[in-house]
Amino acid sequence: MKKIYCIGLLLTCILGFSQKQFEVYFDFNKDIPNQASLNQLSQWIAKNKTAEVTKVLGFCDSVDDSQYNKDLAMRRINSVLGLLKKDTIKISDTVELIPFGKDFKYSKKQDENRKVVFFYTLNETLRQEENTEKATVLKEEKEIPVSDTQDLIEKETSELALKFEKAKKGDLVRINNIIFYFNSEKIEEKSLPILEELLRIMYSNPKLRIAIHGHICCNPNGMDTKLSYRRALVIFKYLRDNGIAMNRLSYKGFGSNDPIYKVPERNEAERKANRRVEILIVEK
Repeated sequence: MKKIYCIGLLLTCILGFSQKQFEVYFDFNKDIPNQASLNQLSQWIAKNKTAEVTKVLGFCDSVDDSQYNKDLAMRRINSVLGLLKKDTIKISDTVELIPFGKDFKYSKKQDENRKVVFFYTLNETLRQEENTEKATVLKEEKEIPVSDTQDLIEKETSELALKFEKAKKGDLVRINNIIFYFNSEKIEEKSLPILEELLRIMYSNPKLRIAIHGHICCNPNGMDTKLSYRRALVIFKYLRDNGIAMNRLSYKGFGSNDPIYKVPERNEAERKANRRVEILIVEK
Protein backbone atom coordinates (compact mmCIF):
# COMPACT_ATOMS: atom_id res chain seq x y z
CA MET A 1 0.00 0.00 0.00
CA LYS A 2 2.87 2.35 0.91
CA LYS A 3 4.50 1.70 -2.48
CA ILE A 4 1.28 2.45 -4.37
CA TYR A 5 0.83 5.64 -2.34
CA CYS A 6 4.35 6.83 -3.15
CA ILE A 7 3.94 6.10 -6.85
CA GLY A 8 0.71 8.06 -6.76
CA LEU A 9 2.49 10.93 -5.03
CA LEU A 10 5.13 10.96 -7.74
CA LEU A 11 2.52 11.08 -10.49
CA THR A 12 0.70 13.86 -8.67
CA CYS A 13 3.93 15.83 -8.40
CA ILE A 14 4.60 15.49 -12.12
CA LEU A 15 1.08 16.15 -13.33
CA GLY A 16 0.63 19.11 -10.98
CA PHE A 17 3.48 21.04 -12.57
CA SER A 18 4.25 22.59 -15.91
CA GLN A 19 5.70 20.30 -18.54
CA LYS A 20 9.02 22.14 -18.15
CA GLN A 21 11.48 19.81 -16.47
CA PHE A 22 15.09 18.73 -16.79
CA GLU A 23 16.83 15.48 -15.95
CA VAL A 24 20.39 15.11 -14.66
CA TYR A 25 22.03 11.65 -14.61
CA PHE A 26 24.63 10.08 -12.33
CA ASP A 27 27.00 7.14 -12.47
CA PHE A 28 26.56 4.20 -10.09
CA ASN A 29 26.74 5.21 -6.41
CA LYS A 30 27.87 8.77 -7.26
CA ASP A 31 26.34 12.01 -6.01
CA ILE A 32 28.00 14.21 -8.65
CA PRO A 33 26.44 14.31 -12.16
CA ASN A 34 28.31 12.43 -14.86
CA GLN A 35 30.26 14.42 -17.43
CA ALA A 36 27.62 14.18 -20.17
CA SER A 37 24.97 15.55 -17.81
CA LEU A 38 27.29 18.31 -16.57
CA ASN A 39 27.75 19.46 -20.15
CA GLN A 40 24.00 19.32 -20.86
CA LEU A 41 23.21 21.16 -17.63
CA SER A 42 25.67 23.93 -18.53
CA GLN A 43 23.92 24.32 -21.89
CA TRP A 44 20.50 24.39 -20.20
CA ILE A 45 21.66 27.05 -17.72
CA ALA A 46 23.00 29.22 -20.53
CA LYS A 47 19.60 29.14 -22.25
CA ASN A 48 17.37 29.46 -19.16
CA LYS A 49 18.78 32.25 -17.00
CA THR A 50 15.26 33.36 -16.01
CA ALA A 51 14.20 29.93 -14.73
CA GLU A 52 12.88 29.39 -11.21
CA VAL A 53 13.17 25.87 -9.82
CA THR A 54 10.05 24.79 -7.93
CA LYS A 55 10.51 21.08 -7.24
CA VAL A 56 13.44 18.65 -7.25
CA LEU A 57 13.12 14.84 -7.19
CA GLY A 58 16.05 12.50 -6.54
CA PHE A 59 16.28 8.83 -7.58
CA CYS A 60 18.63 5.84 -7.40
CA ASP A 61 18.82 2.42 -9.04
CA SER A 62 17.51 -0.72 -7.30
CA VAL A 63 20.85 -1.70 -5.72
CA ASP A 64 21.20 -1.36 -1.91
CA ASP A 65 18.50 -0.76 0.71
CA SER A 66 15.84 1.93 0.66
CA GLN A 67 17.32 4.19 3.36
CA TYR A 68 20.79 4.23 1.79
CA ASN A 69 19.27 5.03 -1.59
CA LYS A 70 17.13 7.77 -0.09
CA ASP A 71 20.22 9.38 1.47
CA LEU A 72 22.09 9.09 -1.84
CA ALA A 73 19.12 10.60 -3.69
CA MET A 74 19.17 13.58 -1.29
CA ARG A 75 22.89 14.08 -1.85
CA ARG A 76 22.24 14.07 -5.58
CA ILE A 77 19.53 16.70 -5.12
CA ASN A 78 21.92 18.92 -3.13
CA SER A 79 24.62 18.47 -5.75
CA VAL A 80 22.32 19.69 -8.53
CA LEU A 81 21.04 22.57 -6.39
CA GLY A 82 24.64 23.64 -5.78
CA LEU A 83 25.32 23.76 -9.52
CA LEU A 84 22.14 25.74 -10.20
CA LYS A 85 22.78 28.25 -7.40
CA LYS A 86 26.37 28.70 -8.56
CA ASP A 87 25.07 29.90 -11.92
CA THR A 88 22.46 32.13 -10.24
CA ILE A 89 19.45 30.05 -11.26
CA LYS A 90 16.66 31.06 -8.89
CA ILE A 91 15.45 28.44 -6.43
CA SER A 92 11.90 29.05 -5.20
CA ASP A 93 11.52 29.92 -1.51
CA THR A 94 8.96 27.10 -1.35
CA VAL A 95 10.94 24.57 -3.39
CA GLU A 96 10.09 20.94 -2.60
CA LEU A 97 12.96 18.47 -2.32
CA ILE A 98 11.83 14.83 -2.52
CA PRO A 99 14.33 11.93 -2.41
CA PHE A 100 13.09 8.45 -3.30
CA GLY A 101 14.65 5.27 -1.96
CA LYS A 102 12.84 2.38 -3.61
CA ASP A 103 9.28 3.69 -3.68
CA PHE A 104 8.92 4.54 -7.35
CA LYS A 105 8.48 2.78 -10.68
CA TYR A 106 11.87 1.65 -11.93
CA SER A 107 13.04 1.73 -15.51
CA LYS A 108 14.38 -1.59 -16.79
CA LYS A 109 17.60 0.26 -17.63
CA GLN A 110 19.33 0.91 -14.30
CA ASP A 111 21.27 3.95 -15.53
CA GLU A 112 17.95 5.70 -16.27
CA ASN A 113 17.03 5.45 -12.57
CA ARG A 114 20.15 7.25 -11.32
CA LYS A 115 18.93 10.79 -11.77
CA VAL A 116 17.58 14.05 -10.45
CA VAL A 117 14.55 15.65 -12.07
CA PHE A 118 13.87 19.32 -11.43
CA PHE A 119 10.77 21.27 -12.45
CA TYR A 120 10.89 24.93 -13.31
CA THR A 121 8.99 27.91 -14.66
CA LEU A 122 10.30 30.71 -16.87
CA ASN A 123 9.68 34.42 -16.46
CA GLU A 124 8.90 35.17 -20.10
CA THR A 125 8.99 38.95 -19.60
CA LEU A 126 12.51 38.80 -18.17
CA ARG A 127 13.51 36.37 -20.89
CA GLN A 128 12.40 38.75 -23.64
CA GLU A 129 14.23 41.64 -21.96
CA GLU A 130 17.36 39.49 -21.62
CA ASN A 131 17.25 38.53 -25.31
CA THR A 132 16.85 42.20 -26.25
CA GLU A 133 19.83 43.16 -24.09
CA LYS A 134 21.95 40.37 -25.63
CA ALA A 135 21.10 41.56 -29.13
CA THR A 136 22.09 45.11 -28.17
CA VAL A 137 25.35 43.96 -26.61
CA LEU A 138 26.26 41.88 -29.66
CA LYS A 139 25.62 44.86 -31.90
CA GLU A 140 27.78 47.11 -29.71
CA GLU A 141 30.58 44.57 -29.43
CA LYS A 142 31.26 44.81 -33.14
CA GLU A 143 32.26 48.41 -32.55
CA ILE A 144 33.98 48.12 -29.13
CA PRO A 145 37.18 46.03 -28.94
CA VAL A 146 37.52 43.59 -26.04
CA SER A 147 40.18 44.67 -23.55
CA ASP A 148 43.47 42.84 -23.38
CA THR A 149 42.75 41.89 -19.77
CA GLN A 150 39.42 40.28 -20.65
CA ASP A 151 41.09 38.38 -23.49
CA LEU A 152 43.60 36.97 -21.02
CA ILE A 153 40.86 35.93 -18.59
CA GLU A 154 38.87 34.19 -21.32
CA LYS A 155 42.02 32.44 -22.52
CA GLU A 156 42.85 31.31 -18.98
CA THR A 157 39.29 30.01 -18.49
CA SER A 158 39.34 27.99 -21.69
CA GLU A 159 42.78 26.48 -20.92
CA LEU A 160 42.31 25.77 -17.21
CA ALA A 161 40.78 22.30 -17.61
CA LEU A 162 43.71 21.32 -19.86
CA LYS A 163 46.20 22.50 -17.22
CA PHE A 164 44.53 20.30 -14.59
CA GLU A 165 44.30 17.36 -16.99
CA LYS A 166 48.06 17.48 -17.60
CA ALA A 167 49.02 18.13 -13.97
CA LYS A 168 50.26 15.27 -11.78
CA LYS A 169 50.13 14.77 -8.04
CA GLY A 170 52.49 17.31 -6.47
CA ASP A 171 52.30 19.78 -9.38
CA LEU A 172 51.38 23.44 -8.94
CA VAL A 173 48.78 24.89 -11.29
CA ARG A 174 49.15 28.65 -11.54
CA ILE A 175 45.89 30.53 -12.10
CA ASN A 176 47.16 33.77 -13.50
CA ASN A 177 43.99 35.82 -13.78
CA ILE A 178 42.07 35.47 -10.55
CA ILE A 179 42.71 39.15 -9.92
CA PHE A 180 42.36 40.72 -6.47
CA TYR A 181 41.86 44.39 -5.71
CA PHE A 182 44.90 46.06 -4.18
CA ASN A 183 45.32 45.30 -0.46
CA SER A 184 42.09 43.28 -0.46
CA GLU A 185 40.84 39.70 -0.65
CA LYS A 186 37.96 40.86 -2.86
CA ILE A 187 38.12 39.38 -6.35
CA GLU A 188 37.52 41.55 -9.39
CA GLU A 189 34.21 40.59 -10.99
CA LYS A 190 35.77 39.91 -14.38
CA SER A 191 37.69 37.02 -12.80
CA LEU A 192 34.54 35.12 -11.74
CA PRO A 193 34.41 32.93 -14.89
CA ILE A 194 37.77 31.43 -13.89
CA LEU A 195 36.41 30.57 -10.44
CA GLU A 196 33.36 28.97 -12.05
CA GLU A 197 35.62 26.92 -14.32
CA LEU A 198 37.65 25.77 -11.29
CA LEU A 199 34.40 24.63 -9.66
CA ARG A 200 33.40 22.70 -12.78
CA ILE A 201 36.81 20.99 -12.79
CA MET A 202 36.31 19.93 -9.17
CA TYR A 203 32.85 18.56 -9.96
CA SER A 204 34.15 16.71 -13.00
CA ASN A 205 37.06 15.12 -11.11
CA PRO A 206 35.61 13.76 -7.85
CA LYS A 207 38.94 12.22 -6.78
CA LEU A 208 40.79 15.51 -7.14
CA ARG A 209 42.08 17.00 -3.86
CA ILE A 210 43.78 20.38 -3.87
CA ALA A 211 45.60 22.89 -1.67
CA ILE A 212 44.89 26.54 -2.44
CA HIS A 213 47.94 28.82 -2.15
CA GLY A 214 47.43 32.57 -1.76
CA HIS A 215 50.08 35.18 -2.64
CA ILE A 216 50.36 38.96 -2.33
CA CYS A 217 52.38 41.75 -3.87
CA CYS A 218 54.28 44.76 -2.68
CA ASN A 219 55.00 43.86 0.95
CA PRO A 220 58.68 43.05 1.59
CA ASN A 221 57.85 41.68 5.05
CA GLY A 222 57.85 37.91 4.51
CA MET A 223 56.29 37.34 7.94
CA ASP A 224 53.08 39.16 6.95
CA THR A 225 50.91 36.39 5.49
CA LYS A 226 47.46 37.51 6.73
CA LEU A 227 46.17 38.92 3.43
CA SER A 228 47.42 35.98 1.36
CA TYR A 229 45.72 33.66 3.87
CA ARG A 230 42.42 35.52 3.44
CA ARG A 231 42.74 35.35 -0.36
CA ALA A 232 43.21 31.59 -0.27
CA LEU A 233 40.29 31.35 2.16
CA VAL A 234 38.01 33.18 -0.29
CA ILE A 235 38.65 30.50 -2.92
CA PHE A 236 38.23 27.74 -0.33
CA LYS A 237 34.84 29.14 0.79
CA TYR A 238 33.65 29.57 -2.80
CA LEU A 239 34.31 25.90 -3.60
CA ARG A 240 32.97 24.67 -0.25
CA ASP A 241 29.78 26.75 -0.46
CA ASN A 242 29.13 25.40 -3.94
CA GLY A 243 29.15 21.76 -2.93
CA ILE A 244 32.81 20.66 -2.88
CA ALA A 245 33.52 18.48 0.18
CA MET A 246 35.88 20.05 2.72
CA ASN A 247 38.08 16.93 2.82
CA ARG A 248 39.06 17.70 -0.78
CA LEU A 249 40.25 21.23 0.05
CA SER A 250 42.91 22.99 2.09
CA TYR A 251 44.43 26.46 1.92
CA LYS A 252 47.52 28.42 2.95
CA GLY A 253 48.86 31.96 2.67
CA PHE A 254 52.46 32.55 1.54
CA GLY A 255 52.59 36.34 1.81
CA SER A 256 55.13 37.75 -0.64
CA ASN A 257 57.63 34.95 -0.05
CA ASP A 258 57.27 33.41 -3.52
CA PRO A 259 56.76 36.27 -6.00
CA ILE A 260 56.71 35.92 -9.76
CA TYR A 261 58.29 39.39 -10.01
CA LYS A 262 60.79 40.70 -7.48
CA VAL A 263 59.37 42.88 -4.69
CA PRO A 264 59.04 45.83 -4.88
CA GLU A 265 57.43 45.45 -8.29
CA ARG A 266 58.14 47.93 -11.05
CA ASN A 267 54.56 48.51 -12.25
CA GLU A 268 50.92 47.56 -11.74
CA ALA A 269 51.13 44.64 -14.19
CA GLU A 270 53.80 43.02 -12.01
CA ARG A 271 51.83 43.75 -8.83
CA LYS A 272 48.72 42.11 -10.31
CA ALA A 273 50.74 39.07 -11.33
CA ASN A 274 52.05 38.64 -7.79
CA ARG A 275 48.53 38.94 -6.31
CA ARG A 276 47.66 35.43 -7.40
CA VAL A 277 46.36 31.96 -6.53
CA GLU A 278 48.11 28.67 -7.19
CA ILE A 279 46.65 25.18 -6.82
CA LEU A 280 48.71 22.29 -5.50
CA ILE A 281 47.50 18.89 -6.73
CA VAL A 282 47.32 16.82 -3.52
CA GLU A 283 45.55 13.78 -4.98
CA LYS A 284 44.31 12.94 -8.42
